Amino acid sequence: MKIKNWMQSEPVTIDRQALLQDAAALMKEYGIRHLPVVDEEENMVGFITESDLRHFSFPSMVEDIPIHQVMVLNPITTNPNASIETAARLIHDYKIGGLPVLDKKKLVGIITLSDILDAFIEVMGLLKQSTRLDVIVNKKGGVEDVTRIIKENKGEIVSVAQESQSSRRKVHYFRLDKCENVDLIVEALEKKGHKVVSVMD
Repeated sequence: MKIKNWMQSEPVTIDRQALLQDAAALMKEYGIRHLPVVDEEENMVGFITESDLRHFSFPSMVEDIPIHQVMVLNPITTNPNASIETAARLIHDYKIGGLPVLDKKKLVGIITLSDILDAFIEVMGLLKQSTRLDVIVNKKGGVEDVTRIIKENKGEIVSVAQESQSSRRKVHYFRLDKCENVDLIVEALEKKGHKVVSVMD
């Protein structure tokens, strides 16, 4: 999944000479928490967030302060061809809520935690009718064997995920298109030594 397919391609921006109160007004108007700051040539020169504005809690404090005195000068950025996973790691590692997306130093979009969540929800098939099998995979057959058994029993796999916590016997989560023969799939898996921990619709 590429960032360019999930980013907001026409982000709201603000001029570096604008005041903090202008930034606060834009964030409120558009319901956003991040603003790329641009210069006269529309090049991105900084980034300002809602949390930056919280340091100036009284209206009188923001009236005469220009954005360029407060903005982050070298924000963490990404590029449109990077993966959603890369953006997720950056946001997690740096404890930030959004990333400007640059193509050869030109601002082409912004991607936020909300956009990334939307991407993962769609890929995991969480919003459509589905069935999830939580399986402790038999090491002898492996994940490939589970996949084969599901397909042989007319199950359509939407996504596969693995428990991230370290343990000797990890649980794999197989999300399938809604199917009526899930009992047959469970029976076939357990005959081959795979342990089905739970079945969830």
